[in-house]
Amino acid sequence: LHQPMYHLLALLSVNDLGVSSSTLPTVLATFCFHLKKISFDSCMAQMFFIHFFSFTESGILLVMSFDRYVAICNPLRYVTVLTDARVARMGMFVIIRSFCMVFPLPFLLKRLPFCKANVLSHAYCLHPDLIRLPCGDITINNIFGLFIVISTFGLDSALIVISYVLILRSVLAIASWEERLKTLNTCVSHMCAVLIFYVPMVGVSMAARYGRHAPQYVHTLMSLIYLFVPPMLNPIRLLNQN
Repeated sequence: LHQPMYHLLALLSVNDLGVSSSTLPTVLATFCFHLKKISFDSCMAQMFFIHFFSFTESGILLVMSFDRYVAICNPLRYVTVLTDARVARMGMFVIIRSFCMVFPLPFLLKRLPFCKANVLSHAYCLHPDLIRLPCGDITINNIFGLFIVISTFGLDSALIVISYVLILRSVLAIASWEERLKTLNTCVSHMCAVLIFYVPMVGVSMAARYGRHAPQYVHTLMSLIYLFVPPMLNPIRLLNQN
């Protein structure tokens, strides 16, 4: 019953390596070697890969929630529903969706004139940070940025919540408390992964929107937690699951 989940965990591990590889070079250059400049093209490339891997991780967590839903609510159909081929197709869909969402971002930014002091708030390049720098009209960038956030993070998180509502309803129908706890225990690892990923993201968003007068180190710390804590804690979580 665990084989499809292990395929997804392997994909999640590769994705975490991608997130770390995308951000670590500039973070080390900034904090260890005090190199505070990055070329525009390098910044665009880093922004692309950071958002690509972030959207991919959100999609992987959604597929994992579907795995837990089928395993608990329809256990007799688990092997026939989540075949290796179907898991592979879902993984490919997540990757293609992430690529299609992120691909236009660098081109939408390149068309704008940059005439201000091009100082970033973080030690790496993010789209919400970059769209504050141009002098031109950024309406299209804002609309498209909001669209991809809603259609990825927003939709994925809503579907994950729905899947766990259905799982909880199925678990509550079990008469034995011991069996209820045993069933829910199979979801603990995934729930931890969801919280590890989404809680820092919400914290960064709240700090950016409502904490504009907060010290700069607060924003820097939150952004580092958002991108480095999930890849650091996920291997520990996988070891505990195994």
